[in-house]
Amino acid sequence: MQDAKEEVRARLNIEDVIGEYVQLKRAGRSFKGLSPFSGERTPSFFVNPEKHIWHDFSSNKGGDIFSFIMEVEGLDFKQALDLLARRAGVDLSMYQSSGSQELAKRKKRLLEANELAARYFQQSLISNKHAQEYVFGKRGLNKEVVQDFRLGYAPDNGEGLTGLLKKRGFSANEARDAGLINRFNGDLFRGRMMVPLMDASGQVIGFTGRIVKDDPTAPKYLNTPQTLLYDKSRHVFGLSQAKEAIRKSEYSVIVEGNLDVVSSHQAGIKQVVATAGTALTESHLRALSRLSATIRLAFDGDKAGIAATERAIPIAQTVGVELSIISLPDGAKDPDELIQQDPALWQKAIDTAEPVVDWVIKQFAAREDLATAAGKRNFTTAAMGVIRALRDPVEQDHYLAQIAGMTDTTRDALTRKLSQAAVVAEAPKKAVNPQSRTTETAQQKADRNQDALLAAALIDPYAQDLLKDVNAAIFQGDERRAVARYLAEHAGKAVEAVPQGLQAHEKYVTMLLLHPDVESVAWNAENRIATTTEMLRSLQANYQKTDTKEELLKQEAAARAAGDDSAADEILLRLSRLIRGEK
Repeated sequence: MQDAKEEVRARLNIEDVIGEYVQLKRAGRSFKGLSPFSGERTPSFFVNPEKHIWHDFSSNKGGDIFSFIMEVEGLDFKQALDLLARRAGVDLSMYQSSGSQELAKRKKRLLEANELAARYFQQSLISNKHAQEYVFGKRGLNKEVVQDFRLGYAPDNGEGLTGLLKKRGFSANEARDAGLINRFNGDLFRGRMMVPLMDASGQVIGFTGRIVKDDPTAPKYLNTPQTLLYDKSRHVFGLSQAKEAIRKSEYSVIVEGNLDVVSSHQAGIKQVVATAGTALTESHLRALSRLSATIRLAFDGDKAGIAATERAIPIAQTVGVELSIISLPDGAKDPDELIQQDPALWQKAIDTAEPVVDWVIKQFAAREDLATAAGKRNFTTAAMGVIRALRDPVEQDHYLAQIAGMTDTTRDALTRKLSQAAVVAEAPKKAVNPQSRTTETAQQKADRNQDALLAAALIDPYAQDLLKDVNAAIFQGDERRAVARYLAEHAGKAVEAVPQGLQAHEKYVTMLLLHPDVESVAWNAENRIATTTEMLRSLQANYQKTDTKEELLKQEAAARAAGDDSAADEILLRLSRLIRGEK
């Protein structure tokens, strides 16, 4: 796409594009203004039209027109290129292969269909008094936020949008591909307040519909299914409206509901976005990390919310963002309800967010009786799973000391437990006696461990997401590599049968689908993400160190067999350090 990039660059004046975000004044051959990335009062942001570059001395950022849009809009390069190409009137499909051109045309048609639907829903709201009473009365929304989020109403006649799409030349297949009609070729959304789902640049890619008349037979919320445009594992609701506030506040807030976002923006707290429920993915965090490396979560404190938060920890470690947790005061079930009480209470909850690991450890502790041996065992087992996901040894040490104080346990005991947990993650298997352990080859260990990892990833979309950033070559054998590549390319949905793309490896995939280890402690739903993260890190870091690990395992087994537990524990520590890449 280099030719396309140069064509876009040639058609746009950098000072004109940046001038839409920064008030620029002529300064000799350059322009200067206040930084959009910091709260400075003295201009230190410079644009050089001749060289087509910019530099911000207050934040030490700079580059060309594309890097500026990536920074200010929170986009990746492809998204920035698309946005600037639209401004420049450049058809990017002209620079693509025939297959890519066809895909680009399909996406363009779906965007046009969704845009038409959004305008139709907006017009329907204006003309329907009952819908207005719900939106402005019952929901308490004002005209400004309704316009900002382009809220609308889907009439309950079931044919209005379908007829409009047909009249404007859209086929039934196009309308279905856009997620706008049902299997009977009628309107998918009926009698609902419509909330458009927009990409980071503000284009409508789908909808959420909230039923207006309560009907126990109908779902309260109805969402666009996955389409070429909309993928809930990647979409961040409200990002196009929140990006400026996120940059200025230097943090973002993730909530569970789209209407929580709308209410928060109306209250003037605009650095708030939402994901599809608690299904937080690496793609979500990477999109937000382009704007700020600090992210605060406002998930429920129930079991599902705790599990979702725990899953987010290793993902945040991978992306390199700092997570903290917002706790709502008693009596408020969600941010929207708290805002109705007093917006200041919502801001206070945001301001008093606590580090994610501290919050999770407190939740684990509240579930157990730490005065009993069983309670201490259960609590430390859960806590070790979280600590093991941390990459910084100093951070690990901090929480080991904290847990030791909470359980009146020695640091040595917790360190041994952490080391043993790391070895379980490296080699999840049923207990075997020391003699049989020494006869298993390193290759057999690697094969069994990798099979367990892939079996778990088949059924867990979150584990699949972790495979996107690894090289399939770390797996042994063509079958394992093929499965790893397939899961990385098709992440987001559990695999329940042998997919078309893996028919050549049908027997192996069938074996994985029936694999017993996914029910073990290391691979169950509660520990799966931490175990997968640790396993992948181990495969990557120790790809060429199999002989060393095998030797340590033999030494540990021999020490156990000889009754020398102290020596065996020391070997486990050495093995744990090797797994984590420490010296």
